[in-house]
Amino acid sequence: MTIAQPATRPANPRFSSGPCAKYPAFDLNKLADAPLGRSHRAAIGKDRLRSAIEETRSILGIPDDYRVGIVPASDTGAFEMAMWNLLGERKVEMLAWESFGAGWVTDVVKQLKLDAKVTTADYGRIVDLAGVDWDRDVCFTWNGTTSGVRVPDGDVIPAARAGLTLCDATSAAFAMELPWDKLDVTTFSWQKVLGGEAAHGMLILSPRAVERLESYTPPWPLPKIFRLTKEGKLIEGVFEGMTINTPSMLCVEDYLQALAWARSVGGQAGLVARTNASARAIWDFCETRDWIANLAEDVATRSTTSVCLKFTDNRIKDDAGFAKAVAKRLESEGVGLDMGAYRDAPPGLRIWCGSTVETSDVQALLPWIEWAFEQEIAAQSISA
Repeated sequence: MTIAQPATRPANPRFSSGPCAKYPAFDLNKLADAPLGRSHRAAIGKDRLRSAIEETRSILGIPDDYRVGIVPASDTGAFEMAMWNLLGERKVEMLAWESFGAGWVTDVVKQLKLDAKVTTADYGRIVDLAGVDWDRDVCFTWNGTTSGVRVPDGDVIPAARAGLTLCDATSAAFAMELPWDKLDVTTFSWQKVLGGEAAHGMLILSPRAVERLESYTPPWPLPKIFRLTKEGKLIEGVFEGMTINTPSMLCVEDYLQALAWARSVGGQAGLVARTNASARAIWDFCETRDWIANLAEDVATRSTTSVCLKFTDNRIKDDAGFAKAVAKRLESEGVGLDMGAYRDAPPGLRIWCGSTVETSDVQALLPWIEWAFEQEIAAQSISA
């Protein structure tokens, strides 16, 4: 016998892992002061870009001697820029436990053609970080957006390392604490945790990374859009609001409004608390049911933003078909949008719990998942 349809619906059914839900107070009218039609090189444009950089630094607690820049092409552009500029000076180790990390492996091995050591883990796991050679340059994602796992902390990364750490933190920044002293390059995009608009990336460099840029020239040509140095010196303007290509001032204003909202909910501590509360609601739900489970096998490595779930009921005959049917049913009811697992990941659901998502909406969604599960089990039995 199937359960009754829940009476309460999420106020906001958007649980996509990117682009992510806008912050709860979002209103298009708040963007009315965007300097549209003005040059980003004009005083007003540079002021808004500098404000975005400095407010990012302030909320995230980025050290004063780190450079923070706005670069083109989202997190992808930022991480590619880092790899193309910095890698090749010493041996490289690539760590991958999901599709985006695997993409960085492909670029380093097949495009840059570096003889890199590649260490991988299946979806739901991360690699043994204690076995990593941190005297190499090490590239990794902090949070596996498509696999629901994350680095638990930075303790395993030695302070006295010879190599650089290059961290793709696009679904971690503003939702998880990042150990800046252990990260030499950090990248993320606006459209993830704070729900900003797409196409802009953030590139954060430690003094060690800047030193590498100014002392090492890679053997391959760098496209203009990737260049961070000129005549052996860092192009400081990139980290002062002088972007490499033309940014969208509307997107800049949207990001500034999201940062203002972030400060209103307690800054970084408040953002992390909101994220943790939503993730915990899902974890508690799964722990009291025997038909659904977290894809992450180790509790310490569970993602708090991109929570990936798998169906475990032995009555399910077609895992992929069943998971897609549940996601489709939730979407058709208008209670959970864009929640299917990533195409390369194991079948299941992926629920975004980043800081712009209200925990009350996650709590309202969970009974609907149970209802949709029961509906599909019943439908499967009838078709059999």
